[in-house]
Amino acid sequence: MARFYFHVHDGVSPIDTEGTDLPDWQTARTEAIQLAGEIPKDNAPRIALDEDWRIEVTDHTGLMLFQMTFQVIASPILERTARDEVGAD
Repeated sequence: MARFYFHVHDGVSPIDTEGTDLPDWQTARTEAIQLAGEIPKDNAPRIALDEDWRIEVTDHTGLMLFQMTFQVIASPILERTARDEVGAD
């Protein structure tokens, strides 16, 4: 077993200081993917347009093994609509 750390960089979550014992990095990758699915499900209102967040998985030495990056990007039509609404005030 090895210890893996799942650091969520979203401006809110603390760094993982406990880690999780898993058999290998492939299992850690699967765990990270499952975690990535839980974050928007549990925090959807907090995830704003044009913000990004990521999960970094490190080993016990702090070496980053992989990261998953997520970004919510507004369509140009939404940006134009927002500008039009501001100008209408």
